[in-house]
Amino acid sequence: MDDRERRERHRRLWEADHRHLWHPFTQMRDWLREEPLIVDAAEGVHLVDTLGNRYLDGVSSLWCNVHGHRVPELDAAVRAQLERVAHSTLLGLASTASIECAEELVRHLPSGLTRVFFSDAGATAVEIAIKMAFQHHQLRGDERRTEFVALHGGYHGDTLGSVSVGGIDLFHRIFKPLLFDVHHAPQPYCYRCPLGKALPGCGMACADEVERILAAREGRVAALVVEPLVQGADGMITQPPGYLRRLRELCDRHGALLVCDEVATGWGRTGTTFAVEQEGVLPDILTMAKGLTGGYLPLAATVTTEQVFESFLGEHAEKRTFFHGHTYAGNPLACAAATASMTLFRERGVGAAVPAKAAALARALAPAARLPHVGEVRQRGLMVGIELVRDRATKEEYAYALQAGHRVILEARKLGAILRPLGNVVVLMPPLAMTEAELTRLAGITLAAIEAATARL
Repeated sequence: MDDRERRERHRRLWEADHRHLWHPFTQMRDWLREEPLIVDAAEGVHLVDTLGNRYLDGVSSLWCNVHGHRVPELDAAVRAQLERVAHSTLLGLASTASIECAEELVRHLPSGLTRVFFSDAGATAVEIAIKMAFQHHQLRGDERRTEFVALHGGYHGDTLGSVSVGGIDLFHRIFKPLLFDVHHAPQPYCYRCPLGKALPGCGMACADEVERILAAREGRVAALVVEPLVQGADGMITQPPGYLRRLRELCDRHGALLVCDEVATGWGRTGTTFAVEQEGVLPDILTMAKGLTGGYLPLAATVTTEQVFESFLGEHAEKRTFFHGHTYAGNPLACAAATASMTLFRERGVGAAVPAKAAALARALAPAARLPHVGEVRQRGLMVGIELVRDRATKEEYAYALQAGHRVILEARKLGAILRPLGNVVVLMPPLAMTEAELTRLAGITLAAIEAATARL
């Protein structure tokens, strides 16, 4: 295809996109004013657009790619499954692919998590966890436990149950009349502490607020729902050491289940396979999606302890069944991709390589400390949030209408990297397969883009 043909094809796709597509989390009036970047292909940790330009995939195609794109072992696994069966149901039937996937998954889970319920997205995994936690207590005769506690700034997906336990006003406020009530505790956002305190002198007052809610609602809380170590969608808000362990202790003290949403943090992102491992925490329910298939196909899992699972066992007439399911739960193609991805993760020691890569990325981002419009760089493993500020001394924020983060990502594209903003926070969440040299290049592009964009604000 010559350059003219490529441009004609790009124009045709661009116009068709603007005629028909409605993009998620996108103000479409702005979108319709811009020429879109259209991803056409990929190779390794690079994306290729319809004009032939190559970009580092700096956000793992929305936090899900693990091994890079077009991985031979994953491609082969999906092709092999296509030669058997593309889909069959788990309602009343079993399937080879889902059994093998669950078996491999349990090898990677913290000891004590043994039961796997498949669905197709992070939001559905959390929705399932909420219903499981509620029904678990009802079946045990603890019928007063109907309430949930979560954190401000939390994000757990976009179905109504997962939005209810979410806590980002920008996303969730408009839907409030549709939601069930949840008790929200202050988030552990140390850079902008909602309690006006500072570590270490605060004694982790934000965790004290969780305890206050649990004590005030003694015997009524079914579960506490949290993202462990990092609240992703609110700007990569990193929790202080010991915070998650404290939440586990509080749940044990007050009889509530602990639900850990590892949709974003799972599969090596924070430096361990699952974030809960860093504080020796065993949740009662753990959810995952995104990296489960290596970023190839939609698959999610809600995993539980035997204690939670056994509360649903009974005679048919007792109606203790978990009445929930999805058409594509345990889809064989997705399960085959997941099994291949998890096998690579284990055999190649992918997770073990993350700490060294994270250290290289931190070194490459160190010059951000000298940039006048960077307030804070937050990092856990290969999850990074760079908070932009109008005034570093006062922490004054850029006005929402200025789209400071968006301006940065447009500059980064010119330099060869795909990033995504969360308001005034620029996010880096590269594939775990990215080399130290590629991570250094990604950091350099990011800092150059920040300097270029903020110079014009």
